[in-house]
Amino acid sequence: MLGLNQVNNHFMYSIFYAIFYLISLIPWPVIYALSDGVAFLLRKIIKYRLDVVHHNLAIAFPNKTIQERNQIAKEFYQKFADSFFETIKLISMSDASFNKRFTSNAEVLNDLYATGQNVQIMAGHFFNWEYANWGAAKYGKYPFIGVYMPLSNQFFDRLILDMRKRYGSILIPATNFKNQFHQYATSGKYALALAADQNPGNPKSAFWIPFFGQLTPFVKGPEKGAKLNNTAQVFVHFYSTKRGHYHSQYEVMTTVPNYFKDGQLTALFVKTLEDKIKKEPANYLWSHRRWRHPYDATTYGHLVVES
Repeated sequence: MLGLNQVNNHFMYSIFYAIFYLISLIPWPVIYALSDGVAFLLRKIIKYRLDVVHHNLAIAFPNKTIQERNQIAKEFYQKFADSFFETIKLISMSDASFNKRFTSNAEVLNDLYATGQNVQIMAGHFFNWEYANWGAAKYGKYPFIGVYMPLSNQFFDRLILDMRKRYGSILIPATNFKNQFHQYATSGKYALALAADQNPGNPKSAFWIPFFGQLTPFVKGPEKGAKLNNTAQVFVHFYSTKRGHYHSQYEVMTTVPNYFKDGQLTALFVKTLEDKIKKEPANYLWSHRRWRHPYDATTYGHLVVES
């Protein structure tokens, strides 16, 4: 029998879900009008991480004019707001609508599936990752495993998880990854998706790799896991083809991860990531404090990997 707290939580979540489901039914033109307003508020009124965004853009694009970087920032906030509202729209989106709004070259994954080799899908913080998650699970043959950071609000956390699981995605909290992933790593084929541009918790145990000309720490975990399990490394670049429509482009980086010396596989990811960002500058999460850890040769010199 359910306890009183469980009943109350279920009831409250049902109301919470109903509200967001109704919001998701708002027509696209109205949704984007709302998004325009929110993007303006975030950039001009609230100034959400505006200093971080401009600091990051100055590091990444020192040769661009201030006006050019301002334009990238403006487009970034628009994509940031669009991503939020588009995620809400996914709650009630039909299969047919998603098929029209998302494309990919999933045959790259499916060809690897036929070889029997497992895959690590390496991604950066591009927009819109919720579409990319659905697309990988829906059109790829692999059981698709995503790693996520639990949200502090239990209702939002459940809403997002329920939405992400629609096409069978297996979601593992980052806080319990080591314990839960083992059962999938030993039970059969899988495609594990990793946002490999996360800031490391401990820069002393990271690879330091040139990223937009500045030595930057990158976590060792993805490379270590690839070599341990002999997984193919596939980079995915997802981006908007027009407003509300997305494409995921998969690119095999290697099927022989153990061929690379320590750090070189991560350096290949970083180089590919930087190339993709340069092609779609506003498509990256510039509000993320990617250069939070300053490089110190005395402390980190032995961890440097040339790209």
